[in-house]
Amino acid sequence: MTDFSRMGVAAIRDGVANGEFKAVEVAEALNARVANAKALNAFIVETPEKALEAAAAVDADRAAGKPLGKMAGVPIGMKDLFCTEGVQTTAASHILEGFVPTYESTVSANLWKAGAGMLGKLNLDQFAMGSSNETSYFGNVISPWRRNDGSNAALAPGGSSGGSSSAIAARLCPAATGTDTGGSIRQPAAFTGISGIKPTYGRCSRWGIVAFASSLDQAGPMARDVRDCAIMLEAMAGFDPKDSTSLDLPVPEWEAGLNSDLKGKRIGIPREYRLDGIDEDIAAMWDNGIAWLKDAGAEVVDISLPHTKYALPAYYIIAPAEASSNLARYDGVRFGLRDLPDGSGLQDMYAATRAAGFGAEVRRRIMIGTYVLSAGFYDAYYTQAQKVRALIARDFEQAWASCDLILAPTAPSAAFGLGEKTSDPLAMYLNDVFAVPASLAGLPAMSVPGGLSKDGLPLGLQIIGKALDEQSVLNAGLAIEERSGFTAEAGEWW
Repeated sequence: MTDFSRMGVAAIRDGVANGEFKAVEVAEALNARVANAKALNAFIVETPEKALEAAAAVDADRAAGKPLGKMAGVPIGMKDLFCTEGVQTTAASHILEGFVPTYESTVSANLWKAGAGMLGKLNLDQFAMGSSNETSYFGNVISPWRRNDGSNAALAPGGSSGGSSSAIAARLCPAATGTDTGGSIRQPAAFTGISGIKPTYGRCSRWGIVAFASSLDQAGPMARDVRDCAIMLEAMAGFDPKDSTSLDLPVPEWEAGLNSDLKGKRIGIPREYRLDGIDEDIAAMWDNGIAWLKDAGAEVVDISLPHTKYALPAYYIIAPAEASSNLARYDGVRFGLRDLPDGSGLQDMYAATRAAGFGAEVRRRIMIGTYVLSAGFYDAYYTQAQKVRALIARDFEQAWASCDLILAPTAPSAAFGLGEKTSDPLAMYLNDVFAVPASLAGLPAMSVPGGLSKDGLPLGLQIIGKALDEQSVLNAGLAIEERSGFTAEAGEWW
């Protein structure tokens, strides 16, 4: 009997198209896996009926000889930041619990049009604010991975797309959507030994995605390998007139263009990313990545991104500022939670609703954002951060004169234990140190597995490319994938 949990997007799509098995068989098998993996807490809502409905439609189209879409027969997980018509969408927050959209996000609509089905809505950090999936109102997501020291400590799957990374690594689904504001696709991918790409800002529509920081948020695919990411990104991307930041450009055929021969490509190694006291496992993996890209025909050059050290502080001013503006709409009036104490007025309702509805991390970021936007501090903080952002983008522009791609670690460490960093927000924010610069510059960036730490946990290598050059990023990712020989899996303990 075919084990569909071991098949990726390409294998399922091709198997269904060739008549080797039915899409409904795949959906039934993966629905069962999702139902039996409650211990991971990866899903907020399970939608087995949606997966079966989409699969039956694909099987009917194939039987009728109709053309099939790019994702035909592939059941996926949908991060619960994407509005899904008729299915609860919460952004993992109490303030949106019970909210059922009457419309579909553009990205999810594109995926359903391509023949994909939905296994359920995936857990995440509340409003995508977090690096460990510990800020969700619906409880922590647990990584399927365990350290090899016998401790069995529950590990963070990364954040904010931790439900997506955990579900893919546990083989509950072959792929899932993620969103990346400051590393929320790449860091979880690195922590769980999968691949994920944040495309150029504007490649995927933001319409119907619950907003965190509008100038940074970007949807992207997460899957077990580079090819599957390319297939899914093709289905997700495209111009959308409903999103003013959407790029009016044709979607390239990234899957057809995959080529791991990097002859003629120059790979930049930013000296500023070699932090003092860098983790030995991370440094060794980075060196391996350099060797693999050389083996693929690339030339490796040293580059400088001089404003890198200012990226994290600039990000943690700009993102909370945009969040404080975006989250002002959650007031208990139009949708979601309403907390109305007896004898209270409108202002009391606003205060009570937000106090009850927003978690501690969301409240922290709203307060930071409101502070930096307030009179007297706007110029000192927000304006300065935007100037730094422009300098960071200029650093990358100048670097492209001497290289085509940049290679760096995805995260400064392997996955940490749940609870290990929650008492120190700054320690948690440092997880984004390698991911944030590409987000501030709006560049495509991908994480692929680069090896294992001494504790037997996955480590990720990050490739950053020029704006709109997802193809080169995917190709370099493929070159690493072919040479790393990464086949490690999480043991099935749940």
